[in-house]
Amino acid sequence: MSEDPDWWRGAVIYQIYPRSFQDSNGDGVGDLAGIIRRLPHVASLGVDAIWISPFFPSPMKDFGYDISEYCDVDPLFGSLADFDALVAAAHGCGLRVMIDLVLSHSSDRHPWFVESRSGRTNPRADWYVWSDPRPDGTPPNNWLSIFGGPAWAWDPGREQYFLHNFLASQPDLNLHCKAVQQAIFDTARFWLDRGVDGFRLDTINFYFCDKKFRSNPPLPVEERNDNIAPRVNPYNHQLHLYDKNQPENIDFLRKFRAALDEYGAVALGEVGDAQSDLEILGQYTSGGDKVQMCYAFDFLGSAPLTAARIAAVYARLDRVAAEGWVCWALSNHDVVRHPTRWGLSPAALRGFLTLTLCLKGSVCLYQGEELGLPEADVPFEALQDPYGIAFWPEFKGRDGCRTPMVWAAEDLHAGFSGAPRTWLPIPETHIGLAVATQEHAPEAPIHHYRRAIAFRHANPVLARGAMDTVRAEGNVLSFRRRDATAEMFVAINLGETPAALVPPGGDWLPVGAEINAARPGADGLVHLGPWQPSLMLRRKGA
Repeated sequence: MSEDPDWWRGAVIYQIYPRSFQDSNGDGVGDLAGIIRRLPHVASLGVDAIWISPFFPSPMKDFGYDISEYCDVDPLFGSLADFDALVAAAHGCGLRVMIDLVLSHSSDRHPWFVESRSGRTNPRADWYVWSDPRPDGTPPNNWLSIFGGPAWAWDPGREQYFLHNFLASQPDLNLHCKAVQQAIFDTARFWLDRGVDGFRLDTINFYFCDKKFRSNPPLPVEERNDNIAPRVNPYNHQLHLYDKNQPENIDFLRKFRAALDEYGAVALGEVGDAQSDLEILGQYTSGGDKVQMCYAFDFLGSAPLTAARIAAVYARLDRVAAEGWVCWALSNHDVVRHPTRWGLSPAALRGFLTLTLCLKGSVCLYQGEELGLPEADVPFEALQDPYGIAFWPEFKGRDGCRTPMVWAAEDLHAGFSGAPRTWLPIPETHIGLAVATQEHAPEAPIHHYRRAIAFRHANPVLARGAMDTVRAEGNVLSFRRRDATAEMFVAINLGETPAALVPPGGDWLPVGAEINAARPGADGLVHLGPWQPSLMLRRKGA
């Protein structure tokens, strides 16, 4: 691995959901030793780093995002020794390691919360967000949980409500308390001392709530969207001014960055907001003194990703986050896989990957994305996700994107596990897309992923260069990437019908034949097939 402290700029990061990556001990659930076994596959893609979703001790009410001990490994996934071996193995493969930190809330079984709820005068009494009821006994305000229902749960021992932005078993930590902040810094240092290269910070804009507990105003119907919560969830009916996105977060992130800088580590924040996500991203990643990068949900929603929409997103980024750094993802563990979400053909899948790797920003790939896996159809009786169970059938939850990886079609459970049953079923539609099958199929998605990632690495201007002249003409999106040594013209047809464009004037070298990039024809035009790119390079001064 290079010693470049800015390695994260333009990096390609591979997300591993450990429950579903590889089972090594036959219990039907993936684990850390399983990840070690499959690291050569990840390295073969050419990615720069892995991001591992939570593996900490947890009652698994939200499958690891409800943590009961921040500085250990749940026995389901292995041990600290397994984690240390994983870090060493990943570094040996040239992969940096980022792990998920869930700092906005813990499990209600965490010793901190057990002590906090035991009374109003104990040493951790204010480590969580507590409030007296209103005179009529109702919660202090109208805040809603993203998982449905009020964001307040009554505790009869303290005779107070506690805040939970997610499940009632996930009480919110009170980051207004300096002792909580110190505990968070100690947690980060524990993992940094074990060799991790950085963190993915879950729900980074949920860390603080309004001290006065003011109610959120309603959100006009025309401003609602389903970017971070399904349409059927009343969470979308509020403008979330007071339950998250608080100004105190800026100072906290500066302190967190100072701790990271002691180790040369990086942080990737998840911004969960349906109206002001890019503005928040700009605030949290600008100035070089907060987190290095954040991702929003603009490319993770259900709305089709058209040329005009992408151009509009970048125009907005230029206005509100010009000094920030974005990290794009098309799929992750919380959303419907994008081949299903947008109804993509194999050509469209390739086209969107090529586009993402040419845009300014870093990139997260979600396990199985390189196989073109569609969303799994998990029947209600097999559901595990409480979010899906609560809103079924209008919203089926997140299990469909979390089913186990498929490695070898002829093996039991496609090579994921030797157990009689896996924690989620593996759909038949996935088995034919297994890694071993695709390795012997030249047109399979996995080969395009490798070629496109290699193309990005071979052209550093795509990783770190500026981006300008973004235009959408019909289905064709075009832009230029520039750095001190080179300039690249990028155009891609984001539609099912052919298109033609006039190439830029000057001395340009067509590149990208290995990823199906079109060249100018005899008539001087570039003729683009459906989902086809055109890529042209020139060195500065040429």
